[in-house]
Amino acid sequence: MPTITALRAARGTVAVELDGVPWRTLPPAAVLEADLAVGTELDRARARALARVVRRQRAEGVALRALARHDRSRASLDARLARAGVAAPERADVLTRAERSGLVDDARFAATRARQLAERGAGDLLVLADLARQGIDEHLAREAVATLDAEVDRVAEIVGRRGASPQTLRYLASRGFAEESLEALVADIESRALG
Repeated sequence: MPTITALRAARGTVAVELDGVPWRTLPPAAVLEADLAVGTELDRARARALARVVRRQRAEGVALRALARHDRSRASLDARLARAGVAAPERADVLTRAERSGLVDDARFAATRARQLAERGAGDLLVLADLARQGIDEHLAREAVATLDAEVDRVAEIVGRRGASPQTLRYLASRGFAEESLEALVADIESRALG
C-alpha cells in the first residue's frame, strides 16, 4: 500500500506525497475530513472516501459561489452544478443540504423574483412564464403572483406614466398583462378614437 510521506501547505492547498513522490494537491478541508496524516496508508477504501470528499467539496464550492451572486431556485442551481460537471449524486446531496440549510428556498425565490419583475413593469403572464423557466412549480408561482398588487392597478400606474395610447397598449400586451386587465385602456382608446 502506498503511504503518505508528506503533507505540505502549498498556496491554499495541501501537497500530498506518497512514498516520497508528489501525488496530489488537495483542499485543506478534504485532508482534514479524510483524516490524512503522515504515515497513513492510502488503501482503496481510503482513496475512494477521499475522492468522495473532494467531489462533494467541489460541488459545494460551485453552489456557494453561484448563491453568493444571487438567490436561485433549486432547478437553476441544479442546472448550474450540471454545467460545472458535477455528477448527479453529488448534485442531489448538495441541493438537499442547501434546501435544509435555507440557502435554497423555491417559495422565497418565487416571491422575490415575482416582485422584482412586477416592479419592472411585468404582467402576471410574463411573471408566471419567467418562474416556469426558472423551474418553479406552478402552484408556488401562482402563490407568488397572488401576493403582487392587482394587475389592473399596475396597468393604471403604467398608463399614468406613459399615457393612454395604442403604443402603451402594445407595450403592456408585450409585457404579459392579461386582456382583462387591459380592457379599460382599450375602451378609453376606442372612445377617444370615436371621439
